[in-house]
Amino acid sequence: MEPLFTRRRTIGQLSGLFGGLFLPVSSVQKPSVSNSFKYCLNMSTLRGHKLGFEKELQIAAQAGFRSVEVWVDTAQDYLKQGKTLADARKVITDLGLTVENAIGFAPWIVDDAGVRSKALEQMKREMDMLAGIGCKRTAAPPMGATTSPKLDLTKVAERYRIILELGTQTGVIPHLELWGFSSNLSKLSEVMYVALESGHPSARLLLDVYHLYKGGSSLASLPLVGKPAMEIFHVNDYPANLTAEKITDADRIFTGDGVAPIQKILKAIHTPEQPLILSLEVFNKSYYAQDPLTVAKNGLAKMKAATGAV
Repeated sequence: MEPLFTRRRTIGQLSGLFGGLFLPVSSVQKPSVSNSFKYCLNMSTLRGHKLGFEKELQIAAQAGFRSVEVWVDTAQDYLKQGKTLADARKVITDLGLTVENAIGFAPWIVDDAGVRSKALEQMKREMDMLAGIGCKRTAAPPMGATTSPKLDLTKVAERYRIILELGTQTGVIPHLELWGFSSNLSKLSEVMYVALESGHPSARLLLDVYHLYKGGSSLASLPLVGKPAMEIFHVNDYPANLTAEKITDADRIFTGDGVAPIQKILKAIHTPEQPLILSLEVFNKSYYAQDPLTVAKNGLAKMKAATGAV
């Protein structure tokens, strides 16, 4: 097998990811905020309403979103009802939506070779389905390694490269997702290492306001990610009364309603030449108790308010 991390490849990857950091200040233009971000709804925000695949899409469109992140299991449930990929794609197209990413949980990262083999089969099926509805990305979180001992990150990079090759075949690229609560890939430094060490040009990171806080990553390092390593970014917020140790997924709140340094984060990650997709991802039970259309509208309004201050 070709070495994963040659000197030449390292230089090429670093120059692509970090090159923008070393431009003279005079050459850096102030971004146009209107062109810096695309607003997207992660269906986690409506997941507790139990609306189903088609109704979730309808709510997103009615609220004013044009981009969405779907959950793989919700799409699979839709197909199990006798619907087809063509049916799903027509619904998406008719609503004027783009499916930017999907949330799946295949345990591709684990040490157990048998589990990984089944995970690859699972990801291939999921990617084929996603390609059929026009989705070109899928999340690749450290599923199955959240409570396990620390994995060898060089081996993780090899495994990530394998699913990236699968993504090249299917046209659905897995984005390496940081999970702040996990014992593996909980820090920005770890996902950056794995992405670089994979030596694959399609390597991408999927980061999140909450997970950066939960995992204790320094926001000062965010500009090091650079482009094109980030295409989509999960936005949310967190309240002042919860430490990183105590906060959970369910505690996430709308962007701008908490104490997260939203503007600092957005200024660090925006790339006006290639608009970044900001996707609202919350799992808040109090929102699930509200009207779903109201939740989606409020979420979009608060995202726009946050980016307007950048």
